[in-house]
Amino acid sequence: MSQKRGECAPAARYSPSCWARERRIRTVRREKARMQGVTGVILEIFGGKSAGSFGVHGDRGSQATLSLPLDRSDGEKDGSVIPDLREQFNRGFLDRLYVDLLSHLRQASGTEIEFRVAETPVFVPRTLLDEMAEQGRVLATLLIDDPEYLAAARRAIPAGYDVANQTPRPHFLTADFALIRRSSGGLAPRLVEIQAFPSVFAYQALLCDAYREVYGLPDNLGAFLSGLDAEGYWELFARTVLGGHDPKHVVLTEVDPLQQKTRPDFYCTAKRLGIAVVDISELVPINDKLHYRDADGRLVPIERIYNRAIADELIGRDIRLPFDLTHPWNVEWAGHPNWYFLISKFSLPWLTDPAVEDAVVPPAVYLSDFLEGPGRARLAALGVDLPADSRPETIYRNLLLKPLFSFAGKGIEFEPTHAQLEAIPKQRRSDFLLQQRMTFVPTIDTPHGITQAEFRILYLWPNGGSLTPALSLVRLGRGKMMGVDHNKDQSWVGASAAFFPTHSPAPVPLAATVPRKS
Repeated sequence: MSQKRGECAPAARYSPSCWARERRIRTVRREKARMQGVTGVILEIFGGKSAGSFGVHGDRGSQATLSLPLDRSDGEKDGSVIPDLREQFNRGFLDRLYVDLLSHLRQASGTEIEFRVAETPVFVPRTLLDEMAEQGRVLATLLIDDPEYLAAARRAIPAGYDVANQTPRPHFLTADFALIRRSSGGLAPRLVEIQAFPSVFAYQALLCDAYREVYGLPDNLGAFLSGLDAEGYWELFARTVLGGHDPKHVVLTEVDPLQQKTRPDFYCTAKRLGIAVVDISELVPINDKLHYRDADGRLVPIERIYNRAIADELIGRDIRLPFDLTHPWNVEWAGHPNWYFLISKFSLPWLTDPAVEDAVVPPAVYLSDFLEGPGRARLAALGVDLPADSRPETIYRNLLLKPLFSFAGKGIEFEPTHAQLEAIPKQRRSDFLLQQRMTFVPTIDTPHGITQAEFRILYLWPNGGSLTPALSLVRLGRGKMMGVDHNKDQSWVGASAAFFPTHSPAPVPLAATVPRKS
C-alpha cells in the first residue's frame, strides 16, 4: 500500500508521535466522510498488515475498529511484554509529548501530580492481566470464605479500630504482582501483597485516558478488564462508592486530604461522582449520625462513607477523631475500615500452601513464629535458602521483613540481620512477617535501561454484585522498591498503565496455580 500524505512511514507506525498524528488524520477523514454522506469506508492502517472498517449511519457518527500486528516472539512467549510495540514506542518517543502528558494530567485532575508519572505505558498480552486478576480473585475468595482465618485476622485489629457494622465482604480490593523467572525459564506472576482497600480508581482511569489521548494510542489497545469499557467502568465505580445514595450524602474521607499525594484521585472522584472530600477528623457526630460541613458551612448528614483514611496513619500521627470508630453509627461504609486489616499482609502466611507446586504466593511466616516457633523450619521446608546459623550478624539475604499493616512500602527491610529481628520486642513480633524475597525480572526496555514492572489489579465489588477486576495499575522502577516514592530521581519510571491488544486469546483456567482451601 502506498503511503498517504501526512502519514508515518511504515517503520515508524507505532511511535507515539506517529500515533498522535495519524489519529488526527483519521479524525479529519471520518468528518469528511460524514459530511459527504459516505455510508461505509475501509481504513487501511499500519502498513496494510490489517484493515479495520467503520460505518456512518445518519447522525450517529463513525465507529472504527483497528487492528495491531502482534509480535509473538520471546516477550509474548514469556507472557510479559509485546516487544514490537515497545521498540516502536521507544523509537518515536518525543520529550514534548511527555510534557504534554503531565500538563494533561494537571488540567484534568485540577491539581499538581506530586508523584512521578512514567513516560511510557506498558504493552502486555491481555492473558497476563487476566491471569493475575483471576489469581487475586481466587485468593481473596479463599480468605473471605474461611471463618477461622477471618477470626484470627480480626483479633489482630488494633484496639480502638475494630469498627462496628462490618460488611460481609469488601467493596474494594487490590492485588500486587511481580514477574519472576521460573526454573523452567519462563516468566510467571507472583503475589507481592493483597489488600482490601481502595486505590486510585478515578486517577488511574484518567491516566489511561491521558496516555491514549496524548500519545494517540490506537483504538484496539484496551485498558479495562472484565469486558468493561470506560462507560461501564465508571458506572461500576459509581455503583460501588455511592451504593444507591444521593451523592450529597456520600463523602470521601481521608486524613488531611488536601496534603495527600493521592489528592488527584480525590479530586477526580469528587468531580466524577459529585461527592465531597472531607478530612475524617472534621466529621461531626450528632446523636447516632455523622455529619460534614458543606461549602456554605451547613451540617449535612452522611449516609455513606468512601473511606480512604488508613489506620496506620491515624495511629502514627496520633490523630484523635471527634467520634468513636467502634460506636455503631447509623452510616454505611464503602470500603469498611476493618477489611484493611482482614485482607492484608496478615493473610500471606495463611496463603502459603506447601501442597501447591510453583505457587503464586511466596512463602511467608510471622516473625514471632520464625524466632519462637516452627516458622524457620517451615520456610526451609518450602525451599527458602536460609543461613545455617543465627548469630546477631547473620544476614537473611533471601527474606524481607514487613510490618503487617503499613502502607505504600513503609517499614520494609531488605536482607534483615538476626540482630534486627531480635531487636523487635516480643509483644510486637506478631505484627511483622518474614517473606521470601522475589527477584523482579526486568521486562520493560527503555532508553534508560531495562526496567522492572509491578502490576496491581484493581477490583470493585458493589452491593448486589460480584468481585470484578476492573483496571490495572503499573509501577515501573529500577531499584529495590517499586513504589513511586522510591523512584523519584530517575527517568522512565514511576506510575504507569497497562494496555493490551483487544484481540488477545481468552485466559487459561488457573485452578492449579493458587492455594487450595484445606
